[in-house]
Amino acid sequence: MSSRDEDRFRIRPGAPKQRGDAFINKVLRQSNKAGAKLDKSAGKAGQRPGSRLGRGHVAARFARASLTPNARRVTIKARLVNLAKAGPRSTTAHLRYIEREGVDRQGGPGDAYGPATDVADTSAFDERGREDRHQFRFIVSPEDAEQLGDLRTYTRHLMARMESDLGTRLDWVAVDHWNTDNPHTHVVLRGKDDTGKDLIISRDYIAEGMRRRAAELATEWLGPRTELEIQRAMQREVDQERWTGLDRTLQREAKDGLVLPETLAAPRLQRQRQMLIGRLQRLQQMGLATEQQPGTWAIRTNAESTLRAMGERGDIIRSMQRAMSGNQREFAEFQPGEAGRAIVGRVIGKGLADELYDKGYLVIDGIDGKAHYVALPARSKLEQYPTGAVVEVKSSAEVRATDRNIVALAMDGLYRTVDHQAIAQGQTTSERDPGEVVAAHLRRLEALRRAGIVERVAEGFWRVPEDLAERGRQYDAQRLGGGVVVDLKSHLTIERQTRVIGATWLDQQLIGSGKGLGNLGFGAEVKDALQQRADFLAEQGLAEQRGQRVILARNLLATLRGRELANTAQDIAAKTGLEHRPVSDGRRVAGIYRRSVVLVSGRFAVLDDSIGFSLVPWKGAIEPWLGHHLAATVRGNQVSWELGRQLGTAV
Repeated sequence: MSSRDEDRFRIRPGAPKQRGDAFINKVLRQSNKAGAKLDKSAGKAGQRPGSRLGRGHVAARFARASLTPNARRVTIKARLVNLAKAGPRSTTAHLRYIEREGVDRQGGPGDAYGPATDVADTSAFDERGREDRHQFRFIVSPEDAEQLGDLRTYTRHLMARMESDLGTRLDWVAVDHWNTDNPHTHVVLRGKDDTGKDLIISRDYIAEGMRRRAAELATEWLGPRTELEIQRAMQREVDQERWTGLDRTLQREAKDGLVLPETLAAPRLQRQRQMLIGRLQRLQQMGLATEQQPGTWAIRTNAESTLRAMGERGDIIRSMQRAMSGNQREFAEFQPGEAGRAIVGRVIGKGLADELYDKGYLVIDGIDGKAHYVALPARSKLEQYPTGAVVEVKSSAEVRATDRNIVALAMDGLYRTVDHQAIAQGQTTSERDPGEVVAAHLRRLEALRRAGIVERVAEGFWRVPEDLAERGRQYDAQRLGGGVVVDLKSHLTIERQTRVIGATWLDQQLIGSGKGLGNLGFGAEVKDALQQRADFLAEQGLAEQRGQRVILARNLLATLRGRELANTAQDIAAKTGLEHRPVSDGRRVAGIYRRSVVLVSGRFAVLDDSIGFSLVPWKGAIEPWLGHHLAATVRGNQVSWELGRQLGTAV
């Protein structure tokens, strides 16, 4: 080959031989890896590796050219969900979240709708997407949503434009939310096109194109923003303690962290100049910027993260203030990394802190007199914690006292139930049940056995490692995502607990002499409720008042639990005609798991053998086996379940 030929030589890649989804997936994975290595300077739309892969990248560029500086503003948050990793119930849980109570204009539940119906069948939508590889979830929040008024029609027009941009019909459902200061719409979009193939949307379109289409549509409906509206919007941002549009402009215009006088004097910033200077002065007051010399400003590198954290903190305080309804409390935010710290209190508020990722929160009126904000792990079920319920919140990073006890009681690495029972009987007073203490340890050992940390050698004999406490802590942190553990102590309010038959949380406080109760808020209310509970127990012959002391009956919790189970069994027998078969310690019972009942003393499963029924302490692991034949062996409060008619997996 001559030198002239070498100069003219060009590589022209041919069409890929592998055209299926597998090839596209490989390209996307490699482009994503490459894109993660780029710095911000190379991150412009259309220039990122893989930005043009998928549908919509051409439309994203045209949408950018169609917008003017006076266009209406729309914020869109997007999430691509890998359904295989998220789990089979991810879509069901998310739809339940966005349709929850209190999100429409009248404070009722959200109504899902679709392209052509005002009452979308979310179950059918979920079923259609069961085999999908992925799913898109969007939150569309027009700045002028109140003026738009009809978010439903607006969303349908937006999705129609997306169909045109992407060249395919889209399968989606949406729910409008009016319960915040910024009304918005949740859109759930299937990851399939109209031919049944995976719907791949370009990164440019998700990052910019969809938002610009939404802004374009809002501008058509309401007209462009007036100069006065723009100035007022920027003026509001000057003093805000959060990351604002003015901050983004400063970040974009800064060179090596410096905003220079000639930059602020540029014609393109003429409209914003005074507001930007005002924002820089405000950042200086917050310690996030410094005027090094007249007109030259240095912005701290952590300004964005600090302002975003301040914005989140402001949202938390507003959530707590709404929940407290004007009651004065000291506010505290629970930090899950603080081992050894736990709070107990009443749920007075709950909601979603991040609606896109289904991350909820609880506001708890603590027995210590403080109001606590607790951020929950993703996909926590808020319905598990009804308002007024009593909960205990702990960090999953702490070592459990149960694990420390097991290690201390083990001899030569072997924990014996009989030895623990004897020690518990010798150490406990008449106000405590030794069986309850041992049963709690057995439940923990069974969980650790399933995790491969301990070994059950024989009935009542467990082999435990020396580092059980630390391995147990790591197991809890991994299982709970390194976050918090919320233990529902009672689904009943303390007012209802004062006069019910059953082992209540108030009874446990009476046994513990009400330690840790404050004199404000929920702590003070619990003190009053304890006196009422003591009076009720005295009426039932289970307590005796001696001066300022309350003497409780021996095995109080077991007695109350037994009475409640007897009353419940009598009601079930009257309705079904079946004979109640009480569960005795160590006896195996079997039957079809018909349903569960939530009692004051806890949740119990109803096992039906066609002639009689038994009430057995419930476990979450058996719920998928509703309607199937199960067997259980109860020892104290410890229950071992067997799944299936023959011996199977024990849980």
